[in-house]
Amino acid sequence: MAVRISLLLAAEATRDLPASSVTVQTPLGAAEGRRVSADVVVVPVLRAGLGMLDAILELIPAARVGHIGLQRDESTAVASQYYSKLPKGLANSVVLMIDPMLATGGSAVAALDHLSKAGARDIRMICIVAAPEGVDLVQEHHPGVRIYVPAIDRRLNEHKYIVPGLGDFGDRLYGTL
Repeated sequence: MAVRISLLLAAEATRDLPASSVTVQTPLGAAEGRRVSADVVVVPVLRAGLGMLDAILELIPAARVGHIGLQRDESTAVASQYYSKLPKGLANSVVLMIDPMLATGGSAVAALDHLSKAGARDIRMICIVAAPEGVDLVQEHHPGVRIYVPAIDRRLNEHKYIVPGLGDFGDRLYGTL
């Protein structure tokens, strides 16, 4: 299900990008089409964001990929960065930051701060589920970032999990519950 949702969200997040005409040869003849002509960089927030990456690369196979590793301290809900590898030239790219859950917004803001410091100017965030608190924090710290999310749930609980939410997306995705 995450793959289908990610594909739809990526299509929506990139619908305004410039595209050029292309001719594709099919088994029965030539077909005219359109291909995104902007430089797109997809940056999953590790590890849960990896579950969305393949769907986006299906849509935009020429996209470059970077990674940001963030880990949330479960007692304080504060994110700390443990890894970063980003392509060069982010200032001239459309950056799609992907992370399935936007809960408190702390990890998202940390990742967006990092991308901004690396030169990214056009950043679009793609999530599957969000809490209002996380959306508000991202908009407060990064008002120019567009957030694409199909579901904004009710709230965060006392453990900073989205209610009703999905639990820990990475644990569910990789079977580490």
